[in-house]
Amino acid sequence: MASSITSKPFLGATKPNSSLSPDLQRLSFSSLRISIKPRTHKKLQIQAAGSTFGNYFRVTTFGESHGGGVGCIVDGCPPRIPLSEADLQGDLDRRRPGQSRITTPRKETDTCRIYSGVSEGVTTGTPIHVLVPNTDQRGHDYKEMSIAYRPSHADATYDMKYGVRAVQGGGRSSARETIGRVASGAIAKKILKLFSGTEVLAYVSQVHQVVLPDGSVDHDTVTLDQIESNIVRCPNPDYAEKMIAAIDAVRTRGNSIGGVVTCIVRNAPRGLGSPVFDKLEAELAKAVMSLPATKGFEFGSGFAGTLLTGSEHNDEFYTDEHGRIRTRTNRSGGIQVVEYPMGKL
Repeated sequence: MASSITSKPFLGATKPNSSLSPDLQRLSFSSLRISIKPRTHKKLQIQAAGSTFGNYFRVTTFGESHGGGVGCIVDGCPPRIPLSEADLQGDLDRRRPGQSRITTPRKETDTCRIYSGVSEGVTTGTPIHVLVPNTDQRGHDYKEMSIAYRPSHADATYDMKYGVRAVQGGGRSSARETIGRVASGAIAKKILKLFSGTEVLAYVSQVHQVVLPDGSVDHDTVTLDQIESNIVRCPNPDYAEKMIAAIDAVRTRGNSIGGVVTCIVRNAPRGLGSPVFDKLEAELAKAVMSLPATKGFEFGSGFAGTLLTGSEHNDEFYTDEHGRIRTRTNRSGGIQVVEYPMGKL
């Protein structure tokens, strides 16, 4: 089922003025000549790019919220990696809508299908195509959006930039676009696990004014089971209940609130990222800030690091019992180091 679209002129655009007479289009004076030419529009003036992320492991997401389906193309996956749809489905099930009272009520199974790049259970090194069909399209819910812009959504932005937009669900700006990220992320996690034993976990550390205290979660030992033990995905049971209560309180009034997600990467390979514009922090910031509704990104101590002096913030090096160089603290968030003229942060 294809998404509906609506079009309108660009904001401030004018039509070519062909109604002027030839005399008015070319006015001659003794010392001034003005030539007025009809305005012509170039084809493909604006290209709708921006759906691809990465260099060597390259991910392109596609599809719209109320179209036929959503998914991704993953290019650059190494060959001979064991991979099946079941490897992706677990993470897709975790993001699936309608699984609890605090998520969107839309009902989707989000069942994935791999159409290329895998043969006899292993990757072939060619592009991997993953598709998740949409089964609960409800375009009628968005009828009024064809004549009115939703505040803080991309409706007005799409019209102003492209002169056309998908009315049903916001099209590409819908959070349903993240299905392609989740599927490709599951593949990336499997590669990193096989290569270096890398583990990636994330949990909710704040919902509105309910803030998980610093140090209440041990990042060295917290497990996925602890995170998945409740519907808000906070590993602290007491604060999880407070967060759920805060969401319920505004949900019953037809409102919503935001929160903060904390991500942990354990056993990350050393040396990832490159100077100057391809620092790992910069790449992660771009990936995270492109998520729908994301308004902030912190690494390590984040903005709180500005309250410390340079000597207080520095992560001191030491050699552990296995002869590995480590740091006693992790205010830098696992990435060393940002240089400034007056010192280091």
